[in-house]
Amino acid sequence: MRILLVEDEKGVAKFVKKGLEEEHYTVDHEANGKEALNFIAANQYDLIILDIMLPGMNGIDICRNIRSAGIQTPVMMLTARESVGDKVQALDSGADDYLTKPFSFDELLARIRALLRRQKDSMPELTAGKLHLNVAARKVYVGDQEAIISPKEFAILQYLLRNKGRVVSRTQILENIWGYDFNPSTNVVDVHIKTLREKIGQLMQINIIRSVRGVGYTIDVENE
Repeated sequence: MRILLVEDEKGVAKFVKKGLEEEHYTVDHEANGKEALNFIAANQYDLIILDIMLPGMNGIDICRNIRSAGIQTPVMMLTARESVGDKVQALDSGADDYLTKPFSFDELLARIRALLRRQKDSMPELTAGKLHLNVAARKVYVGDQEAIISPKEFAILQYLLRNKGRVVSRTQILENIWGYDFNPSTNVVDVHIKTLREKIGQLMQINIIRSVRGVGYTIDVENE
């Protein structure tokens, strides 16, 4: 799951980003409102966490902009502003939830899980032939046999299945699974793909993850 955190308080941003990454979320961080809007336009996120008071553009205007553009990604406001009027304005702008600072990290995680559950309900399962990925349960099956894979392998497979029929580059996988601040020259994608193929290959007779030389990887729909 890929989250965009828009927060200009360095301490809060570092704390939230580190905590979410420990929970196996991929987190991009941006401190400037206008730059965050560019991030949202260029990438697909599962959740956006917005502060209200931001340089460049405030969180309310960001939320209004993305809703006007038809982007339905869940939005959580995470802010020190706690008046009823602030909450009403944020929710009316298109936000899905509102959490005030200071906050309990456990509560933040619970609210994130609740927002992501709503999103998962609209796409509970991704498939390719006998391969079934259950988004809500975070489990992968080949037929009726479960493939035991790591959280990162699950995230890679989910991303490939969401883009079934298209070739995705190593850079796209890195950005979506590890985030922008990861070294682009690393071979971590190839290592995880190799392990994922081995685990799925034990249960399937075909290699459903195909390499496209010099480009990246794709789910081989011809072998479904």
